[in-house]
Amino acid sequence: MRRNQGYARLLRPGLHIKRWLALLFAGIVLLSLAVGYTFKNVYSVTSVTGPSQHIVHDVTLQFLPRWGRALLFGLVGIGIVGTSMVKLSQSLLGPYMRVGNSDSMLEQLYKHRMLAKGPRVVAIGGGTGLSAMLRGIKKYTGNIHAIVTVADDGGSSGRLRTEFRVLPPGDFRQCLTALAETEPLMTELFNHRFTGEGSLGGHAFGNLFIMAMAEITGNFEKALAESGRVLAVRGQIVPSTLQDVTLCATAGRDLRIGESNVPYGEEPIERVFLEPPDPPINPEAEAAILDAELVEALRATPAVKVYICNVASQVGETSGYTVSQHLDAIESHIGGNIFDYVIVNNNTSAPLPPSAVAAGVGRITFDRERSSERPIHYILADVVDSTISSHHDSDKLARIIMKRVWR
Repeated sequence: MRRNQGYARLLRPGLHIKRWLALLFAGIVLLSLAVGYTFKNVYSVTSVTGPSQHIVHDVTLQFLPRWGRALLFGLVGIGIVGTSMVKLSQSLLGPYMRVGNSDSMLEQLYKHRMLAKGPRVVAIGGGTGLSAMLRGIKKYTGNIHAIVTVADDGGSSGRLRTEFRVLPPGDFRQCLTALAETEPLMTELFNHRFTGEGSLGGHAFGNLFIMAMAEITGNFEKALAESGRVLAVRGQIVPSTLQDVTLCATAGRDLRIGESNVPYGEEPIERVFLEPPDPPINPEAEAAILDAELVEALRATPAVKVYICNVASQVGETSGYTVSQHLDAIESHIGGNIFDYVIVNNNTSAPLPPSAVAAGVGRITFDRERSSERPIHYILADVVDSTISSHHDSDKLARIIMKRVWR
């Protein structure tokens, strides 16, 4: 059944196959006419008689009416040509088919063509939230730009950043594996963390791979592009800025320096900023934003702008926040009237993991009255991951974006 569905995709528009099949068919028809006229001429010139005449008569099915012969020869010819084309394509393209992909050649071609026509999406963020969204949205479009923040200074990324003075690779690694089209083993390899107390302990293999690629290519951006080729990434991943920046926050009289230190303290966060201030945007990121049809944030683009609100609070950062308070915090830094849509989780019945509750994580609620004061379209939907209920579900989130925003 699935094989038949794959062949049926030939009839769908956008594959750029039917025009060439039609041209091939026209060429075969012309060749057939040439062969037919040749045989007819030979048959009439030689004036076959006797037993040979009966053999020719039977082989060419002249005992059938002409329309019957045309139908029979046509069906057999189509079957032979179709089978030969499929087998020839499999022989020629087989070495280039992705290993571990169970889709047929036609299904892969169909997906490639359709994804190439998908909306131009720019996603801005970092950490697990961005990678979760990318993992789902890549099923609907191949025109993706992931713009990744570069302030991470914790764990393996922080150690590499301090030692080599490069952009932190951790969030980029998560985006690479989220958009990857390789077999699961390669993704698992990139996310593998070395154990032990040695110098490699705690480092993710993917982080080290990106660092090595940066040294080989001499450029962090080129390293991301080449790493994307290795993983067959669908889309592009670019840093938000190429400058080495530090995330800082003020909370009362407390100044917290470094992203890993921002959540810790008694007072609530009042303001976040970067040092040095006003770092220049990466030109590639700026071009992607201005060319987007659907973007997660930013004022400068005419694209539809969507804010995806967290499904759970971040301890030390957004504890007790409602949806409108998240928007308050964003608008206090970049001004109001930014977003066209806000996606809000409405599945508050899913229990949070006990470890998250013990750490102070809470479910974010939608304060309808305050939120309605803003001229924003709120989309309330179940976007919770059933396995990790403090995170978004990639597939649910992507479906909501494509069905409720990109219509």
